[in-house]
Formats: sequence, C-alpha cells, structure tokens
Amino acid sequence: MPGSITLEHGAEGVARLTLANPAKLNAIDIAMWRELQALMLHLQALPPAEAPHAVVVCGAGGHFAAGGDIVEFAEFRFEEATLRDFHENVVAPALHAMLACDIPLIAQIEGNCIGGGLEIAACCDLRVCGEGSRFGAPIARLGFPMAPLELEVVARVVPEAVLREMLLEARLFNAAAAQHHGLVHAVLPDAEVAAHALARARAMGHLSPQAARINKRTLRQLASGGPSEAERLAHYAYAPSEEHREGVSAFIEKRTPRFQRG
Repeated sequence: MPGSITLEHGAEGVARLTLANPAKLNAIDIAMWRELQALMLHLQALPPAEAPHAVVVCGAGGHFAAGGDIVEFAEFRFEEATLRDFHENVVAPALHAMLACDIPLIAQIEGNCIGGGLEIAACCDLRVCGEGSRFGAPIARLGFPMAPLELEVVARVVPEAVLREMLLEARLFNAAAAQHHGLVHAVLPDAEVAAHALARARAMGHLSPQAARINKRTLRQLASGGPSEAERLAHYAYAPSEEHREGVSAFIEKRTPRFQRG
C-alpha cells in the first residue's frame, strides 16, 4: 500500500503536514516525494492573508520517516539514467521546494529520522525531537552514497565531522547527541514532542508573518552567496507596509500588535 502526505490547516494559523506510510515507518516512496513538492509549492503560492503562519512537519504513528521506500529501489537504481532522474528530478525538487518556502517550518521528530527523513528535517527551520529519536543516513549498508543535491541540504545543518561519521561509518545518533551537535533545537520526553512543536508554532502567530518571510528569504540569499545588490536594495520595500506600521505603532502605544494571520 502506498504512503501519503497530507496537509491540514488547523486553528490559530498552524498547518500540519504529515508523512504517512505506517507499515514502513513512514518510508518515503516516489509518489510521496512528488506530493511533498506539490504541497510545498501550494503553500508558497498562497497569498499571505490565506497562508498559515507556521507549518508543523511530522510523521504518523510515532516515527518521522525511516528513509526512502527500499522496495521501489530495484525499479530504478541499477540504471544510471533512471537513478539520476530519481535523485535530481524527484527528491531534490521536493527538498528545494521546502527550502524555498517562506512560511516557517517546524519538524516534529519522533522515532526514526533516517535518510530521506533526515533530509526533510534538514529543510525545516526548527527541529524538536523526542528522547527516543534516532538520526542518520546508514545508506553505505545498502551500497550507495548520498546524492550531491541531498548532501548539500543535509550539510546545511549537520556539521561536517558528524556527517562523515553518518556516511562513512553508517553511524546513528540518539537525541542527546543530535542536540549536542546542533541538529535539533530541543529534546523532549517522547509524549511531549507534539505539544511542544505546536506551542512553538502558535507562538509564531503573535509575531509578524511578513518579518518571518523576509528573514527566510534573506537567509536563503546569504546561503547562496548573496544578497545581490538588487536583492539588498529590494529588502527595504517593506517600509510602508501595514505590518511594519502596526508593529512599531503597537510598541509605542504599549499594546499587543494585531498582525494579519492566515
């Protein structure tokens, strides 16, 4: 039975994106990669007034995601062209759509966060996990390396020394080690992870969605060697916006700002 990815818009402007393939610890099949890309493009295309102010990315049934769906691998991995197509035109576009999304993404990590699951978590802005979580990419046991575009994504958040252990020794890291190395922002008892992720997402609702979007955009520009002169000058286009005026006015008037929410 194929897996699925669902997007639900909840209360207080928080959406939830759920990876579900329970019989396989939420292993991500090709259809799920394509659906992930489509959903992220959908979120990015929403007008700010309709978009959630944060998205919690999680897995169903007590696990985040245990990598790719290995059962599918024999269909494409043993020919160079089909292997390249999978990594370059299926997986990478989904990850890049996550990175390009201006809405804050919070990874709610429980259980296994392995391989493709680690790649998805690496695309999120904040990562919180349970004490029983495990992280890694032990694909050397399967006889193949991590694809370049995916390795580039993971290397944004996993220190090189740790990444070498993950890939060259097929080493898995527990939650405490993941926090020590900066892979996650918080470690909670397993039963408290969902509530903690939701609380952080709701807290973002009291802040400016416009500021979050612009900050994410600027961070992307910096990561790619920018911003260019045009991007740097365009950064200040928010000056006359209602959110900018509201935030400053609320501070002066000693009241809570009323930012527009999706």
